[in-house]
Amino acid sequence: MASAPESAPSCKVMLSKHVANGLLAEVHEGLKTLDKAPHLVGLLANNDPAALVYAQMTEKTCQENGFRYSLRQVARDDIEDAILAANADPDADGIIVYYPIFNNRQDQYLQQIVDVGKDVEGLSHRYIFNMYQNVRFLDTEQRQKSILPCTPLATIKILEYLNIYNTILPYGNRLFGHTICVVNRSEVVGRPLAALLANDGACVYSVDVTGVQKFTREGLKKKRHEVVDLEGKTVNDVAPLCDVVITGVPGDKYKFDTSLLREGAVCVNFSSEKNFGPEVRSKASIFVPSIGKVTIVVLLRNLLRLMQNRRLDDVKPAAATEKPGTLEAAS
Repeated sequence: MASAPESAPSCKVMLSKHVANGLLAEVHEGLKTLDKAPHLVGLLANNDPAALVYAQMTEKTCQENGFRYSLRQVARDDIEDAILAANADPDADGIIVYYPIFNNRQDQYLQQIVDVGKDVEGLSHRYIFNMYQNVRFLDTEQRQKSILPCTPLATIKILEYLNIYNTILPYGNRLFGHTICVVNRSEVVGRPLAALLANDGACVYSVDVTGVQKFTREGLKKKRHEVVDLEGKTVNDVAPLCDVVITGVPGDKYKFDTSLLREGAVCVNFSSEKNFGPEVRSKASIFVPSIGKVTIVVLLRNLLRLMQNRRLDDVKPAAATEKPGTLEAAS
């Protein structure tokens, strides 16, 4: 008697190139409004192989899409002068610094000295303040959109592509009803991502080695998210509650415990390492193994936005209030 045929796997593996290609179409439209090719300057002052690969991928994407890119490799002790020189360079439209460099508060200082008008990563104080306060514009007239950090925004763009964002709901509330776990709470990616997701209505459990924090807007009653520490809780307690699990642990030995996943959860990995093993396909409904291609296109999008914002110089700081749009606000 013939055995019954095996059922097809229910997990869809989604490659980030599909999202990147859609965003590139937006980028090409933006380029048509400029009278010169935008010039992005990359500053590399570490020996991290992943940073060099990212720089090389960025250069390739720039060359393929009508942007100019210059990589300036400098000694760690010379990075401050290199940033100041790029700030003063009239030919440099945008600046990206490849972190970590000192891997301490010195890196935070360096983020703050990048010219806010050239900060494609959205890491300077003005942008970080806006992001955490859920302020989506730089001006009260809502013409100049605030810049968001590239990797968190790339993750958001993937969730939008996957229809995790509910377009029936009003802008700014489209993650209401979703519970999301983010395994990484770095100041550059994990914490900003948790804040962005919570500001759009999700209940977010932010996990790192020190424990679990909960980011929420309390049923959309608040204008910005709030954070509470969940004493004694671990990823084992919160991951089974989540319909989306996002990981970004840089260690090559880390693997997310697939047994913690809800059946049919959506899983996204933004780490350069493989945080999920192949068994994730037995539990997840959608799995996105990497987001690098989207991150680079978001970088180019941010550069275009900086150049568009620069055309309007009568900026008045926007109030801390929720505005239309997902994370960036609709045009």
